[in-house]
Amino acid sequence: MHSLQKKIQDKTAVYAVIGLGYVGLPNLVFYGEQGYRTLGFEMDPAKVASINRGVSYIQTISSERLSGLREVGRISATSDMVRLGEADVIFIDVPTPIDEFKAPDTAALKRACASVRAYVGKGSLIILESTTYPTTTEEFFVKAFEEKGWRVGRDIFIAYSPERIDPGNQNFTIENTPRIVGGYTQNCLELAKLVLGEAAYPMSSVRAAEMAKLYENTFRFVNIALANEMAQLCNKIGIDFWEVVTAADTKPFGFMAFYPTVGVGGHCIPVDPYYLTWYAKKHHFTAELIEAAGAINDRMNDYAIAKLSSILNDHQKTVLSSKIAVMGVTYKKDVPDVRESAIFRLYEALDQMGADITLYDPFVERIMIGGKKIPVYQPDYDALSSFDLVVILVDHSLFDYARIAEQASLIFDTKNRLEVLKGAVVIRGEESQYKL
Repeated sequence: MHSLQKKIQDKTAVYAVIGLGYVGLPNLVFYGEQGYRTLGFEMDPAKVASINRGVSYIQTISSERLSGLREVGRISATSDMVRLGEADVIFIDVPTPIDEFKAPDTAALKRACASVRAYVGKGSLIILESTTYPTTTEEFFVKAFEEKGWRVGRDIFIAYSPERIDPGNQNFTIENTPRIVGGYTQNCLELAKLVLGEAAYPMSSVRAAEMAKLYENTFRFVNIALANEMAQLCNKIGIDFWEVVTAADTKPFGFMAFYPTVGVGGHCIPVDPYYLTWYAKKHHFTAELIEAAGAINDRMNDYAIAKLSSILNDHQKTVLSSKIAVMGVTYKKDVPDVRESAIFRLYEALDQMGADITLYDPFVERIMIGGKKIPVYQPDYDALSSFDLVVILVDHSLFDYARIAEQASLIFDTKNRLEVLKGAVVIRGEESQYKL
């Protein structure tokens, strides 16, 4: 242990990052900028080539930062897993999605485990950062090295510290966000804390750290479901839920605002709770609240379609043959990521109903739906007057909401974004604007 500890402290340790997506690439850059030679491992040859050219493919990492680190030899990327033998500290940042049955898909994790088992040398530290269910670190990584005859905590060190990257968040980044961490042994924990530095928040075990990560995102998942259910109830009885939640949020304690949404998107919130429900069933426990939240969230697309149809009907129109403009296709504002975005189910439903749909988003050029490439255009505000309905699906900061309000004859605002315009600009009457 003392040898690795010294190498970490004097920055002669070589770091490795397996998986160079929205978590792995920022890690590669962060540790390179901390003064460590850092190797990135990625199976996608396009990403490897891009990094080695100094060209970033992630919004939060500039090409200037990437190319600067490349030029001084701090970072490089490869698909050759044999080179893991060069590394002293290995971060594992591979995807952990769910399958069609909402069960964990650990294929990428298994491949990463096989690689580190085959090529990582004794005395190294492995930190799993991918979100997963409790016992994964032990079942995959600890077991793999014990089967080799290595003693964890002496021959190899293993810890779990889940990523906490929020794409598009400028206030909390990899540099200043606290990092929970659990080590398989005390020696493992101490080394992991040394790597993570002042950001480390130590926990009693890897299992507790794994559960804490799932709880973080399940908390949001359940509260979004509550907001969705309240929005539907308020709609039934003629109350503006957005006014309700804004008023409730004035309480300085005991309340946190969550808002309704057509679909829960992204890489974490729509996925992680199902790791928990799956794991609970393995222990003969039904996570009823989480499953109910999932059902509520899944129904929001149907609710949005029904409300959209009603809006058109109120204006003597039908979805069939209506021209509908959708503003925003990403899973959240100001990011170029479309994973699990609400647009997919919304578009498919409207397309099946015979709508003529045009998509606008400043961050995306096209999306794939049903095997087809669907074009996504830059905002054309003058064209909005020709549509029967404009749907604000994502509240990007780059959208000119005043122009949307001025040009569109009928608006379905799923984000309550036009509320801020009241009294600021002359816009069409309330009878032309509807909320989720």
